[in-house]
Amino acid sequence: MNILKSIGSFYKEPPIAEEIQDREKVDKMYPYWRLRIFYACFIGYTIFYLCKKNIAVALPGIMDEFGYSATELGLLGSSLYLTYGIGKFVNGVLADGANVRKFFPTALLMTATANILFALAPSAISIFGLGEKMTAMILLWTLAALWGVSGWFQSAGFPAVAKSLTYWYSNSERGTKWSLWSCSHQVGTFLSFIIAGHIAAHFGWRAAFLVPGTLAIITALWLFERLRDRPQSMGLPDIEVYRNEPVKPKAEGSSDEDESYVQIFKKHVLCNKTLWLLALAYVFVYIIRFGAEDWMIMYLKNAKNIDIATATNMIASLPLVGICGTVCAGIISDKLFKGKRAPVNLLYLTGVIISIIALKFNTIVNLNYVIIGLLGAFTYGPQMMIGGLCAVESSSKKVASAASGFTGTFGYIGAFLSATGTGFLVDKLGSNGVQNWDGAIYFWLASGVICFILCTILMIDENKKRKATQE
Repeated sequence: MNILKSIGSFYKEPPIAEEIQDREKVDKMYPYWRLRIFYACFIGYTIFYLCKKNIAVALPGIMDEFGYSATELGLLGSSLYLTYGIGKFVNGVLADGANVRKFFPTALLMTATANILFALAPSAISIFGLGEKMTAMILLWTLAALWGVSGWFQSAGFPAVAKSLTYWYSNSERGTKWSLWSCSHQVGTFLSFIIAGHIAAHFGWRAAFLVPGTLAIITALWLFERLRDRPQSMGLPDIEVYRNEPVKPKAEGSSDEDESYVQIFKKHVLCNKTLWLLALAYVFVYIIRFGAEDWMIMYLKNAKNIDIATATNMIASLPLVGICGTVCAGIISDKLFKGKRAPVNLLYLTGVIISIIALKFNTIVNLNYVIIGLLGAFTYGPQMMIGGLCAVESSSKKVASAASGFTGTFGYIGAFLSATGTGFLVDKLGSNGVQNWDGAIYFWLASGVICFILCTILMIDENKKRKATQE
């Protein structure tokens, strides 16, 4: 019990410091720390992805070495998505009251440790000489457990960043800044495919975990030096006060100041109809996103007979072009639609559906680069908006981490379904041991259509609320 108290005390959110009265000093500190916090969060989350998406390039090597089926390999992704989904909500609640400077680096450090153990597990288990089948079975469950542990600690990354961005950037700029930060997903995914892919090709799949894990340890130490918690903990005023901007009533209900965290959490998270709809839509966004990220190399190899090296280069266009889609989504919603997020989501989901259909029927090899890139652009926009920006803006700043963690949990339910569902359908629709990858396409396409319908409902609801406010 004393150990838990000590840990809680170590990670506890620092108190609000006495506000600095020297305006000139505040004007110097705010821009400096906003930039420092932003690039630290960006780089830190990018490294998280090096330790997360490396599994995609390792799957073919693991399958070839140990003879696992697609369904069995789906267990690895499912274990991460299950723990990540639960952890995102739990860690979201914890992050609201935690010191970002300590919380974020610790999560990355533990993720790095799990990656390194993942690479060392086969050698450790082979020492016992249990026979080929028994070794393969024990190894599969060991890898699944380690990847699940990695998922738990990875889930603590996003809520910590959500808290930082919410406190350091105001409502009028948050859409653009959030979209710029969200590019860390795509940068990390792109670098992971390229770095881990080429490392795996030259040194084997184990190296694809050892190298990112080592880099993550170094980055975690750097983050502890770079990061800080809220502006108020440093004696700086609230960001809306500093920028002389009104606080959105829907996000900061006036009664919040006199309510406990539990009351605010109940009102703005558990009883928030909009947040529940966003969370449900997020399930289907993640089925598509992780279906493409985790299974695209296998799809290109087995359905289109494209070699691993070329397939790795092709999938790199998914996050690379996705960066453009992410940034444009935030800017378009801020500038063109004046803060309305729903129309952008519908526009992007239309592109997702068209891209999946094009991927199915395309017969020109090099055109896959374009189609996969467009799929990334149209997928990452809703991924950034629905579960991140929209979730935070439909809630309260005081539960920003919990709100993003709530939708994130549902997102990783989708990721879990994507990992198990894609593998299952590929095997199930096949015959005589031959996989049928049309099952993956149908699964992703149906998810896009359902998500489009849910976002249409959200747009109608958003328009009703705006109309009621104007009246």
